[in-house]
Amino acid sequence: MDRRRFLTASGVALTAFVNAWDTAEADPLLRAAEGSRLTHDLLDGLQRTTDVLRTMDASDGSGTLTSLGDRHLQFLKHLVEETSYDEATGRRLAAIIADTATQTGWFVFDSGDRERPLSYLYAALRAAKASQDVRLGAGALSYIAIHGYSTGAPHHAVTAAQRARDKIKKLGTPALEAMLLTRQARGHAKLGERQAALAALGRAAELCAQGRSEHDPHWLYWINEGEIHGQAGSCYLDLGDPRNAVASFTKAREALNPADHRTRGLFLSRAATAHIEHGDLEAGCATAHEVLDLAAKLQSARFDNHVTSMIDQLHPIAHSPYAQDVLERRSAMTESGSRT
Repeated sequence: MDRRRFLTASGVALTAFVNAWDTAEADPLLRAAEGSRLTHDLLDGLQRTTDVLRTMDASDGSGTLTSLGDRHLQFLKHLVEETSYDEATGRRLAAIIADTATQTGWFVFDSGDRERPLSYLYAALRAAKASQDVRLGAGALSYIAIHGYSTGAPHHAVTAAQRARDKIKKLGTPALEAMLLTRQARGHAKLGERQAALAALGRAAELCAQGRSEHDPHWLYWINEGEIHGQAGSCYLDLGDPRNAVASFTKAREALNPADHRTRGLFLSRAATAHIEHGDLEAGCATAHEVLDLAAKLQSARFDNHVTSMIDQLHPIAHSPYAQDVLERRSAMTESGSRT
């Protein structure tokens, strides 16, 4: 469980790493008794810290969370090296490291860095292997999938999501598999594989309708019907089908968790794009104003990129009063932000 094993995987091809992460022997976790004894109360507190960072990110965006996640990982590393624990306690510590490394990798990605997140996610896979909780490995693979379909490598998204599904298929975790299926669907849609994308989305909807099981992980609290519809809308948009995208985003709006502001903002920005591509400029610009409401609150480079893409669609039709209103408001927000 040394630092290098957790925090680097340079030079390893993604597909090979994804396929092999759970086959190597886990490092032994039994520590000698010379260090302070690691307690369950401390581990409870450390897990709560990771959970708080997760909910802060969903509500307000990554903002300064990367540095907080890194500090949390540093303290976890200290515990690995300086405390004593039995096998069961060591595996729980590894599980918290896997969860924290996954979240911090996501914070890095949401902050606009496309290169460094994979080192955190590879590290999370190694820690998940040491913890013997394959659900944590599936969680890390789900973010590798997002990285893939967001950076021009949608085949990596499909591979990562399928591998994760293979590992959890006997666990009875419908919410977790539903989430993975949406990641797989996004990869298929980016590849133009309409039938495969819609099949994955259909199965995700069926599993989501079953509800969470006792075996679904606590960190997957956010998966719901709204998420499924929003990912369906995103797939339709990538497939060049704005009409169905609009219908799915409308359903997502009604079912999303109100506290997950960034997810709502991402889906609304895509909904605005879908309305505009479908020829309904008034609805697209009305939705764009909702996106700008959220843009004033969120700290997420990834969301900002979506806003920029949405605004770029309006420049060719700037003569429209609907588009003018949005463009003028965005310009005012940008100028105000540059002065602060």
